[in-house]
Amino acid sequence: MNYQFTKTIVVALGGSIVHPDEINTRFLKDFKKFLAPFLRRGVKFVFVVGGGALARRFQVAAHRVSRLTDDDKDWIGIHATRLNAHLLRTILREIADPVIIDARGKLPKLTHPVTVAAGWRPGWSTDYVAMQLAADYGVPEAVIAGKPSHVYEKDPGKFPRAKKFDAITWREYRKLVPAKWKPGLHAPVDPVAAALGGRQGMKAIIVDGRDMRNFAALLNGKEFEGTIIG
Repeated sequence: MNYQFTKTIVVALGGSIVHPDEINTRFLKDFKKFLAPFLRRGVKFVFVVGGGALARRFQVAAHRVSRLTDDDKDWIGIHATRLNAHLLRTILREIADPVIIDARGKLPKLTHPVTVAAGWRPGWSTDYVAMQLAADYGVPEAVIAGKPSHVYEKDPGKFPRAKKFDAITWREYRKLVPAKWKPGLHAPVDPVAAALGGRQGMKAIIVDGRDMRNFAALLNGKEFEGTIIG
């Protein structure tokens, strides 16, 4: 299975690989090197960074002191994504736009090789931000690069023999995940982003963001391991 991209690639970069238990500096070093050949070819990237363990740590701490609403949990997660996004932008400062997209419409045009985005508002994850930015910039897909390598019919952690999909429609996918967003929901693509993808006729491509050889194969239009939703 392979996929052909345009010159702009939107990637939801999972907080679980940028900031799993602590900041994954080895991944970030490797990732910076990984980008170089694509940037030399004139590819532009938009990276939407998740909150990872930073978000969970603050959510748990707040919950131990006070009762939290879902909006409270989402806002903590959003600010965690913004800190992780600034970390990535700083690492890529020579090529990255100095402005972080933390609200829709903040950067009408992509003027730098790399643009970094974070969470916006409560009610969805950074998956939705990636899908919406792709739609806004006329890009027909978003890459969801986190820990899951595929979409599975069941949680593979609990069901090791769960079937994995190479390709699946949005209609089929939405039957596998909850209908509504809840903070902390673990799904390859959150339900709000899935609804947007279905309405817009877009695609989402699920890959394990830690496997850079496979990730490179995907971006180079070669055979890769993952799931195409759409």
